[in-house]
Amino acid sequence: MKEDVVKALDLLRYGKPEKGNIVVMGIVNVTPDSFSDGGRFLRPETALEHGRALVADGADVLDVGGESTRPGFEPVPAEEEWARLSPVVGELVAEGVTVSIDTTKAFVARRALEAGAMVINDVWGFQADADMASVVADSDALAIVMHNRHAVDEALDLRADWRRFFDTSLEHAERAGLPRDRVVLDPGVGFGKTQLQNVEAVARLGELRAEYDLPVLLGVSRKSMFGHFLGRPTSDRLAGTLATHLYGVEQGATMLRVHDVREHVDALTMRQILKGVP
Repeated sequence: MKEDVVKALDLLRYGKPEKGNIVVMGIVNVTPDSFSDGGRFLRPETALEHGRALVADGADVLDVGGESTRPGFEPVPAEEEWARLSPVVGELVAEGVTVSIDTTKAFVARRALEAGAMVINDVWGFQADADMASVVADSDALAIVMHNRHAVDEALDLRADWRRFFDTSLEHAERAGLPRDRVVLDPGVGFGKTQLQNVEAVARLGELRAEYDLPVLLGVSRKSMFGHFLGRPTSDRLAGTLATHLYGVEQGATMLRVHDVREHVDALTMRQILKGVP
């Protein structure tokens, strides 16, 4: 494995000490319809400008997506999704940025990995495309597997459903030859859950980490739960996001997927400074 690949993987696994070994993942949506910033960064030039700004603000990795995953999104053919991503991914990699690709499609993942991406972030945890686990296994990349559901069930036993879903995802990974130490779990806040179940997913995140002994990514940035519980519009959800992410870190989250990178880096840095006071 190349030295730069080892360095990138170690950063993603262990983070930077000054942020409490928490990895901050900045969001770059190259889409017309994402819930928070759809259309703002659809042009490659604006997406690249945004990505560079997030890196300057302290992002450790950029999660670049070419298809929205918001409720009611319009599916995008794989070729079109990659056409949106290709110029952005290629340039960011050339600039030395660690890139994650938010996709459920093996075709897109393969092309992105060939272009130098280091993470595949699959919101269906290897269960939407039968080839996804094998594509990741054939690379040196990390995989983020997220819990998802096709429909909301108010009577859901969340922990049992996590177990059912992640056991299946990890079986796919094992059959493909993908080592467990290259897998990160995501509790799936905002995906197929009621708002109370979204809160439960954050509150019980430590149980998820303990059960599988794997790193956990938490991504609640600007999500509808803050509109529901706080009455805040999408543009005014930073305080709720920060509080929830910091709580998630206390429960064991090691990666945070965020829109507002600078504010999260500041919060994590101050948390680490305060923890160091004798």
